[in-house]
Amino acid sequence: MSLLKINDLHAETSGKKILQGLELEIKPGEVHAIMGPNGSGKSTLGKVLARHPEYNVTRGNLAFKGEDIHGLEPHEIAQQGLFLAFQYPVEVPGVTGMTFLREAYNSRLRYEGKDEADAMEFLKLVRSKAKDLNMSDDMLKRPVNVGFSGGEKKRNEILQMAVLEPKLAILDETDSGLDIDALKLVADGVNALRTSERSMLIITHYQRLLDYIEPDHVHVLAHGQIQRSGGKELALELEANGYAEFDGKV
Repeated sequence: MSLLKINDLHAETSGKKILQGLELEIKPGEVHAIMGPNGSGKSTLGKVLARHPEYNVTRGNLAFKGEDIHGLEPHEIAQQGLFLAFQYPVEVPGVTGMTFLREAYNSRLRYEGKDEADAMEFLKLVRSKAKDLNMSDDMLKRPVNVGFSGGEKKRNEILQMAVLEPKLAILDETDSGLDIDALKLVADGVNALRTSERSMLIITHYQRLLDYIEPDHVHVLAHGQIQRSGGKELALELEANGYAEFDGKV
């Protein structure tokens, strides 16, 4: 059974057509990487899946866990187990990291008909996962992402993913702006979350992240469609040759 199945997906934003017939299937436990040039629709795909209100599906089928998700709100698809790590994580002044995590975690529990988490047990859980990402208690007490470096923001995203344990994690250019040490730390955090049930969709320009997160499948997205698919060797080929081959393909 597919965890995510996309057929003939067309999507636009602000009247501009971006995705134009995209096809993709992700099964439980699989890691897929989407690569492609600027403007190809990579980030649009992530936002469409997360049900961003500014991105409209105009045609096609979009199923998560076997159910159509066209009409869902962002919080509803999140409760069902889809997580989006942003390329540029937003700052949330006035809300501490711990408060943010606790509310998100309890929201999921309420959706599942369960009791909210015990405050002390939840604190232990978050501290344990934060330690693996070299995140201090001080970072958890600060407003979400406010004053964080690029690497700290990305680690914060991976911490959120570790706490919420989604069924499908979409990483939108998580490697953007990271030095090699931060990249390895983030990749280790992602790899620690890989299971036979959890799937991941990694959106990236460059092959270097895939040195640390081994994908099962690599896809080239250009002109709003998947133009080619393969294994890690395809990522290496793209790193060597760029995307010129796909400039004229529609």
